[in-house]
Amino acid sequence: MTSFYKKHSHIFISIFSILALFAFFVLSKKDSNGFLNLFSFPSSGNIVNDPLLHSIAVIHNSSTLSKSEEKRQRAMKKLSDAINEVLLGRKKDEKIEHLELKLDRARALIKEAINQRSNISIEDGAQYVPHGNIYNNAFAFHRSYLLMEKIFKIYIYEEGEVPLFHNGPCKNIYSLEGIFVKSIENQNNKFRTRDPEEAHVYFLPFSVAMIIEHLFDPILRDKAVLERTIVDYVKVISLKYHYWNRSLGADHFMLSCHDWGPRATWYHPLLYFHSIRALCNANKSENYNPRKDVSIPEINLKTGELKTPIKGLHPSQRTILGFFAGRMHGRIRPALLNYWKEKDLDLHVYEQLPEQISYDDMMKKSKYCLCPSGFEVASPRIVEAMYAGCVPVLISQNYVLPFSDVLNWSSFSVQVLVSDIPNLKKILMGIPYQKYLEMQKGVEQVQQHFVINDPPKRFDVFHMIIHSIWLRRLNVHIYS
Repeated sequence: MTSFYKKHSHIFISIFSILALFAFFVLSKKDSNGFLNLFSFPSSGNIVNDPLLHSIAVIHNSSTLSKSEEKRQRAMKKLSDAINEVLLGRKKDEKIEHLELKLDRARALIKEAINQRSNISIEDGAQYVPHGNIYNNAFAFHRSYLLMEKIFKIYIYEEGEVPLFHNGPCKNIYSLEGIFVKSIENQNNKFRTRDPEEAHVYFLPFSVAMIIEHLFDPILRDKAVLERTIVDYVKVISLKYHYWNRSLGADHFMLSCHDWGPRATWYHPLLYFHSIRALCNANKSENYNPRKDVSIPEINLKTGELKTPIKGLHPSQRTILGFFAGRMHGRIRPALLNYWKEKDLDLHVYEQLPEQISYDDMMKKSKYCLCPSGFEVASPRIVEAMYAGCVPVLISQNYVLPFSDVLNWSSFSVQVLVSDIPNLKKILMGIPYQKYLEMQKGVEQVQQHFVINDPPKRFDVFHMIIHSIWLRRLNVHIYS
């Protein structure tokens, strides 16, 4: 054992040095968590606002991601080289300092709205004003949303060609990739700026779904196509512009609804650890970080035609307690189906829905719609349930729910542990009817935040994604 420590002493010295430095910087930044708590972000430890200082923690954290010592060292070396390269060329940047002053003012105004717990002094001609317990803090959200509309600017890199870039699927469960790109690149999009100097964030417009569709060989199954495409793209961007290196990617974002979206970013450590990743597959067990990453809903547009909420039956006419129909895959659905499949008159659980029964009609008639995770944590059934006015019953593990920095999911959904699947009927039957009515009303109120519009409308899913990205940008202070 002694010889082992001697042989690897340089590794232990490096790790302890990094931990010591990280502890010093965290302790010297005691107030860095203040803004995050305003929107009830899930806790994931301390955060250092300056991306360069945060990189010290990144290098240490990367050493725990792989069982292979060789891979750990390789990841640490990559990050170390990237940081050193930026440090050597870092210069004073008055423009970024000016941008940060504006963002400081926005942070102060949002804090003011929380402390005063009153509606907005900023002019707002909209008919809708956020209110009620479907929000963690309606006052903070409203103030933040209006400030976003007023000042937030996004620069979209124009490098890259379709179909891998500036494109994406607009139907199936990955539809949000294509719809978001289409909406944000629209010339009438008020958030887009053609001047990168005035941008607060920078969009990397690659589509993981399109990379897989066009480059991935289903026989060879070589996932390195993701590495080659994405790493090369970031390299082109970082060599042509100084914005990536200025922040180590902390003010850059990507968006993906593909199951491999998180994996696709792993090949570039700064993209993985620093950048804002807007993901449908928001799985904490796969290193999703709620403080910098964005959870977006999975919306299944089977034909590409936009969906709108349907008028379901009145709560008093919903005669079915709970409903689910779906294939048996993943780890959670088998447990649900094995225990409840076609075994109860109140819980209608099917693996294959009988031909004479309509899926949409069942949702309209149900009080609760069961939304278990499949292979991945996200499920399009959550939005489908909302559209039908059916209270979602969320059965998942390590899933960070969409827009949970703003939305109070407990007010319009039921969350059930996987271990409680045998008690599912008892749990639902035990919810007082008045509580159910409140949740169902909350579902109807929150629907607008999950609707896709063309063109986008205020407070819809496109704007909620932009707002989530805006919040993550407010969580970072880029120093010059």
